[in-house]
Amino acid sequence: MPIKIQKGLPAKAVLESENIFVMDEERAMSQDIRPLEILILNLMPVKEETETQLLRALSNTPLQIDCSFLMLSTHKSKNTSASHLNKFYVPFSEIRHKKYDGMIITGAPVEMMEFEQVNYWQELTMIMEWTKSHVTSTLHICWGAQAGLYYHYGIPKYQRDKKLSGIYSHRILDGKVPLVRGMDDFIMAPHSRHTEVRKKDVAKHKDLQILAESREAGLFLIMRRDGSQIFIQGHPEYDRMTLSNEYHRDVAKGLNPEIPCNYFEGNDPFSMPVLCWRNMATTLYSNWLNFYVYQETPYDLYGAGE
Repeated sequence: MPIKIQKGLPAKAVLESENIFVMDEERAMSQDIRPLEILILNLMPVKEETETQLLRALSNTPLQIDCSFLMLSTHKSKNTSASHLNKFYVPFSEIRHKKYDGMIITGAPVEMMEFEQVNYWQELTMIMEWTKSHVTSTLHICWGAQAGLYYHYGIPKYQRDKKLSGIYSHRILDGKVPLVRGMDDFIMAPHSRHTEVRKKDVAKHKDLQILAESREAGLFLIMRRDGSQIFIQGHPEYDRMTLSNEYHRDVAKGLNPEIPCNYFEGNDPFSMPVLCWRNMATTLYSNWLNFYVYQETPYDLYGAGE
C-alpha cells in the first residue's frame, strides 16, 4: 500500500524516482480505507531532507499511511522557508483536539544545551504530555529520544568527550520483542551526536526495556514495555550521504571533525559511503507501524458515538 502525503511536497518527487508508491490526498480520497494517521514533529534544521528520509522509512509496509507535519509556534526555522512551512506544516493549536495512531519526534541540533535552555522546551513538553492521551505509540529519534527520556522519566543526558559519528554495530538483547523481530543478532546503525543517555539510569525504570546497545556507541534502542513510547538514540532514517554531508560541512566550517567511523570505504572521505543499515531501518519502522501502531490502535480513534 502507498504512503499518502500532501500534494506538492518536494519529497514526493524524490520518492517516486526511487519507485516508492506514494499518493496525494485526491487519489487517497477515492479509496475506502482508513489509513494510519501519523504525525511528525520535525525539529531537524534541513526539514525537506528529513521529510524525505522519514517518508522513505515509513513506505515499506502493506499499510496505508497518512502523514502530517507539525511545527512549533515558539521557534522560527532558519533553514526552511516560511512558505514551505505554511504550506505543509500545521501548528499544535490546530491539531491538539485530534488523536493519532502514531507520532515521530525527530532529533534537533540543540543537544549541547540543557533541555530547559532550549527556546521551545515548554511547548515541546506540552506536546509530549499530550501524546500520552492522544497518540497510540510515539517514536523518538536521537535528541528527541533524550528529550523524551528526560521529560517522561527524569533520565539525564551526558556530554561525551568527543562527537560520536559513524556506523556502529549493536547487539539485539531480546529478539522475541516484536519491535526487533526479523533482525539479526547484530545490527548496524548510524549515530551523530555529542551527548548520550546511560544504561545505569535507564535500568532504574522497570517499565523501560533496553533492546539494542553497542560497545562503542552505547544505548541504541529503548522501549516502554507497553510499546507506547519508543526511543532511538541514533539515526536509522539517515540516507547514504547524510553523514558525509555533515562531515564535509564541518570541515568547511574549520571544525576539524574526525572521519565518521565504519562509513567511508578505505576511510577515504571522498569515496562513496557504504550503505549497510537500510534493511535494519526498514524492519524497525515496519515493525513499529505493524505491532505498536496498527495492532494496538482502535479503528475509531475517537470511540463510538464521539
